[in-house]
Amino acid sequence: MRIILNVVLTLIVAVLVYMLAGSIREPIAFQEQKQIREEAVVQKLITIRKAQELYRGITGTFSSSFEDLKNVLTNGRFTIVKVIGDPDDPSGQQVSYDTIYKNAADSIKTLGLQLDSLAYVPFGEGAMFNIQADTITYQSTVVSVVEVGVPRKVFMGPYADARFAKYDNSYDPNSIVKFGNMNAPNTSGNWER
Repeated sequence: MRIILNVVLTLIVAVLVYMLAGSIREPIAFQEQKQIREEAVVQKLITIRKAQELYRGITGTFSSSFEDLKNVLTNGRFTIVKVIGDPDDPSGQQVSYDTIYKNAADSIKTLGLQLDSLAYVPFGEGAMFNIQADTITYQSTVVSVVEVGVPRKVFMGPYADARFAKYDNSYDPNSIVKFGNMNAPNTSGNWER
């Protein structure tokens, strides 16, 4: 009887030690994965923001779809106007303008942008970023606005549960990591604080 009791107590102690180790391991693994996954998503959003700024340099507005973004950045051209002379010179000196066109694809190669995978969320198992673009009237001026983002639950994998907020008070799997704002001309990311 004593042997059985010792075996049962040993098993109980082993289970408790395993549970204690798991309760220590889980918050560390969560914080590590959160940092790795969010950093990958932020880097991708920075790349998308660069692509959107190039797109705006060609079209004057932001793109509302990744297909259009890819098409314009592959086939579009930048217009470069070279001013010869000083247009602000009051002496009336002759001013001339020389227009040059540069293929956008050359800039894409230089920057190393991968347009085929731009829309896909890292760790998102094929999920795509949400993208919106439009024009709004802001302080009596019509301006282009853009917003690109993704909810954390899309890329957090096994940590996409609200119960992990007990390890990080600011963690909300439904909150969105994004840049831009559909209500103001702002392309800042919400990770830039």
